[in-house]
Amino acid sequence: MLRKIFEYLLWPLILIAALIPTGIGIAHKQGPLAFNITYFSLAALLYVLERVYPHEKAWLQSDGQEFPDLAHTAFTKSFVQLLIISATWLGLASVVGGDLGTGYWPNHWPMFFQVVLGLVIAEFGLYWAHRIAHEWMPLWWFHAVHHSSKKLWFFNTGRFHIIDTLKSALFSAPLLALAGAPQSVVLWFGAITAYIGFLTHANIQMRFGWLNYIFNTPALHRWHHSMDLREGNKNYGENLMLWDIIFGTFYDDTNRRPPVEIGIKSAMPRSFWGQVVEPFRWHKFQSSAKAGTHKHELL
Repeated sequence: MLRKIFEYLLWPLILIAALIPTGIGIAHKQGPLAFNITYFSLAALLYVLERVYPHEKAWLQSDGQEFPDLAHTAFTKSFVQLLIISATWLGLASVVGGDLGTGYWPNHWPMFFQVVLGLVIAEFGLYWAHRIAHEWMPLWWFHAVHHSSKKLWFFNTGRFHIIDTLKSALFSAPLLALAGAPQSVVLWFGAITAYIGFLTHANIQMRFGWLNYIFNTPALHRWHHSMDLREGNKNYGENLMLWDIIFGTFYDDTNRRPPVEIGIKSAMPRSFWGQVVEPFRWHKFQSSAKAGTHKHELL
């Protein structure tokens, strides 16, 4: 019983522990600094928990993708932070939202409800960006870099092609700006997305219950990485499951365990630069891979 209670409490407690210092930093105009300190502290915590309390022990084995995962994460994280900072102080958020928000934005609401509203608005864009990347092949070529992982752990949270990252940003950030969201809400949105992304990919034994109907949890995201498209083309939400429930793409089978063997059926290079270039030459690379030309280079 105590173990079950611990597994139910673990996910929300970790998220809350990350949000508290972030909130203090944002309140004192030190949002980016607080986020970075919390981000790396959370990474260290998840690294330890994955090893002492894993969901899948098989995923503790190296897949040889540590450097590509790190390179993608560093590239993506740097890009996203630059985008958020630009949108907050130099770009649309400064012009449209400012410090207090503009237009119809309810800046008189408590910050908690403003952040919830910001998440719901931005999540609509993130949902469709993610869904289209699965359903329209030219965008799938870039998104396949993320799905080519053969295991889930916190370290490959940022394993996204830069074009894939840019697409998600273009679908979500303008919605917040046009809604007149204030700078603090933009920062909260970026931080929460990063933290939930970390947790979503974490290889830690946890239970979620009703949280699965609100947040994108590891349990739901493991189905999303299934090679069976009846399961994999589901659960597109980044943070929330609201739009999946509304548009009928929510999936959870509580009667069985998500698959251990994940990945894609298409070919993917092992190297970081190969993964960056491959989507631009998808058909040519797939054809040569089938002919056995790149056999030693593939995942």
